[in-house]
Amino acid sequence: MNRDLPATDETYMGLALAQARAAMAQGEVPVGAVVVCDGQVVAVGHNCPVGGHDPSAHAEMQALRAAALALGNYRLPECELYVTLEPCVMCAGAIMHARIKRVVFGASDPKTGACGSVVDLFAEPRLNHHAEVIGGVMRDECVGILQTFFSERRAAARARRLAQSSPAAEVAGDTSVPPSETSN
Repeated sequence: MNRDLPATDETYMGLALAQARAAMAQGEVPVGAVVVCDGQVVAVGHNCPVGGHDPSAHAEMQALRAAALALGNYRLPECELYVTLEPCVMCAGAIMHARIKRVVFGASDPKTGACGSVVDLFAEPRLNHHAEVIGGVMRDECVGILQTFFSERRAAARARRLAQSSPAAEVAGDTSVPPSETSN
């Protein structure tokens, strides 16, 4: 445990990790988010763009939508957002519009991170809202679930390619098991 962080940061990030595991169980990239207001969890969300056929269905967007409905306002100035992966530009924009006061993330995103990895929208002086941003909370756990997901995905893709390139698969319509796999 990082002694410089409030214990609650790790508690809420643990809840976000549970949401990430839910996304992973559905075959989605494992990212989870939690919105907290006055010490109470008001909403959770996890990635579901693939299953929902919705490119905006990131964990943060799901959690922000649910929080706005729960609190009856799209402005969430007293709320904090915990998310397992650094928000992208789309999510950072929604966070700004919601006026979230604090964003806490686990893993940095070197490809699309908008909290400093690629761009830092929250430090952009021309923009009208600047949330406090804390990164690296439970980093190893957040990175680990992503690494596991993508490792399993690559292994499954390799297995499919091997199955398609096997001699049995080359015979049109042949779905039989090769003799070497049926012997005792």
